[in-house]
Amino acid sequence: MQSRIANYFGLELAGTTFRREVLAGVTTFVTMSYIIAVNPAIMKAAGIPEGPSMVATVMTAVVGTLVMGLYANRPFAIAPYMGENAFIAYTVVKVLGYSWQTAMAAVFLAGAMFALLTVARVRQWMVEALPPGLCYSFGVGIGLFLSFIGLNESGIVALGVAGAPVRIGNLAAPSVEVAVLSFVLIAVLMVRRVPGAILLGILISAGIAFVTGVAKPPSLWVSMPPNPAPIMLQLDLRGALSVGFFGVLLTIFVMALIDTMGSLIGVSARAGFLDPDGTLPQIERPMLADAIATMFAGLVGTTTSGAYIESAAGVHAGGRTGLTAVVVAALFAMSLFFAPLVAAIPAAAYAPALIVVGAMMIAPVVKIDFDDYTELIPAFTVIALMSFTYNIGIGITAGLILYPLVKLATGRRSEVHAGLWLLCGLSILFYVFYPYQ
Repeated sequence: MQSRIANYFGLELAGTTFRREVLAGVTTFVTMSYIIAVNPAIMKAAGIPEGPSMVATVMTAVVGTLVMGLYANRPFAIAPYMGENAFIAYTVVKVLGYSWQTAMAAVFLAGAMFALLTVARVRQWMVEALPPGLCYSFGVGIGLFLSFIGLNESGIVALGVAGAPVRIGNLAAPSVEVAVLSFVLIAVLMVRRVPGAILLGILISAGIAFVTGVAKPPSLWVSMPPNPAPIMLQLDLRGALSVGFFGVLLTIFVMALIDTMGSLIGVSARAGFLDPDGTLPQIERPMLADAIATMFAGLVGTTTSGAYIESAAGVHAGGRTGLTAVVVAALFAMSLFFAPLVAAIPAAAYAPALIVVGAMMIAPVVKIDFDDYTELIPAFTVIALMSFTYNIGIGITAGLILYPLVKLATGRRSEVHAGLWLLCGLSILFYVFYPYQ
């Protein structure tokens, strides 16, 4: 049996072994398994029940990662993206007032467009149009946005009642004290490089919350998975195709485009998969896996999905083929039976994880050219507007408009890819059709 598996995935050709691939899969799963608890907690803000949301999260990870492993034969794991989930829950639903059903239709349409563009080999052209400085700023802005959500959800930061728009929360409240402890615990575990530090920190903090009475413990720890039917196939395609929703659809498309390519190239570079010119051979295969996962995500009731940068942990452990991804998918499937525990985890335990994830996402800020104002100003605009307008779409589209215009004004039009002018025009339409409130 092992020999047949080895032949299918080409283990010998890749210079790896069955045991090494399995260990790499376990490593990747542990480092990214926090999404099982965090994604449903975020989507709850959009009105999606946590039980079915957890099932949708896991199902998407299983299907997407299996396609990545069996079809693309890459050691990359797929799951719903952080950042996109916050955009759907807090911007599209809570701020703009659209239903989560309309948002899920947009996710499905974005996946369908990705699939078509991948098959037509247009997607690579669009990615090449995005300047590195803007891509870095997108990640940094989303990181700060997630951190602000975590600070607010945990109660460490509260809305101001007068004067300043925000203020320090009630640090004497038991739930806030647990949240602070959770943040410190996760930070210490990460500094100590403990495998699965984020998930372990969440679980320990949740246990403390249960023992101290801050949160009610689950009546069961293991059970059959919740019924996902209430959120499956609930797409509002008519609403997603309306003129007023165009800006949201554009933002979801651009965010997913950037995330998938950034993760694929980043992990591939770590694994040594890139050609000398920096391209990934047969890139259309992992890209198509991302597209299929995003389409599936919209159908089952969760957000845009794609390759996770945490896959680099498995690559570091020796993962080189799709067998690593298959192992990750199997472990995600097993996690379906822990829904009661996931649903019981309080914000005091999981919200600090958002702060930590946000901290990890701001690392690329050092790659922005601070000496070139035509790079710095658009990048700063993206970061500032994402955070201060509480809207990721505003930040992204503002950057896509400002970058080519600043280059044009300084006589550096040749630095602007033709595709970026297309994205600039689409971003202008975002503001034309934006539902101002």
